[in-house]
Amino acid sequence: MKKYEFTGETKEIRLLFRTATLHRIRATVAFGIVEVGDLGGWIEKEENLSHEGKAWVCGDAKVWGNAKVCGDAEVWGNAKVCGDAEVCGDAEVCGDAEVWGNAKVWGNAEVWGNAEVCGDAEVWGNAKVCGDAEVCGDAEVWGNAEVWGNAEVWGNAEVWGNAKVCGDAKVWGNAEVWGNAEVWGNAKVCGDAKVWGNAKVCGDAEVCGDAEVFSASHVLVIGAIGSRNDFTTFYRDKDNEITVKCGCFLGKIDRFLEKVTQTHGDSKYALVYRAAVEVAKLQIDLSGEAPKDADEE
Repeated sequence: MKKYEFTGETKEIRLLFRTATLHRIRATVAFGIVEVGDLGGWIEKEENLSHEGKAWVCGDAKVWGNAKVCGDAEVWGNAKVCGDAEVCGDAEVCGDAEVWGNAKVWGNAEVWGNAEVCGDAEVWGNAKVCGDAEVCGDAEVWGNAEVWGNAEVWGNAEVWGNAKVCGDAKVWGNAEVWGNAEVWGNAKVCGDAKVWGNAKVCGDAEVCGDAEVFSASHVLVIGAIGSRNDFTTFYRDKDNEITVKCGCFLGKIDRFLEKVTQTHGDSKYALVYRAAVEVAKLQIDLSGEAPKDADEE
């Protein structure tokens, strides 16, 4: 039995290569909180919204292309789901959120606000993506993870567990953030970096390369210093040593000192960088063992 019908009301939306005609839907049976006769949102064709389960599109929400809404999922508000995207399970997409491309939102995941999930990205479990956040590429956000604010997660990056990525933070490449870790402010986590445990990467920190950070004492940002008046990040790496990211420089702390001498000699800039190195050696704790959940889940 079909659970909805087209009302006859239509609207056209202009796309890049075509114009799509969307149809307003109306419930023909009661299911979930939907009553017979309730008006729904807009879909291009019946394949966009399953007649099985409690899935529903309502408000001014729009679904078109080869996109699918199924299971008990809900798409409402001014949300848009298009391309080959899928929203299923008990997932919710609402507000002005957009899910497109080959993206998938499922489980109990929520995407709302002005958030975007696109490309081949997946958001699932109890994960939340909201605000003006973007999750794209082949990125995955799952578990109880949250991505919000203006945060961006893309590439092959993964965020899961109870991790939070927010503010203007960016996570990309093959980076992984999990556990109770937090990445926020203008922080960047990229490359093959791993951030987990109770780590906090914030401010103007740049944690990249082969970083392995699982404690708040594994990252130190000092700045603005140097001839560029920029921030320098010191962090624990996979060798349980300290790596430095300073401008275009990325390498071990001893190599950083050599570079400082080559570039700045004994100038004021060199003295400040050397002082920063001493502070980093005192602050960054290399004695602790990684938590038991250090291995990828």
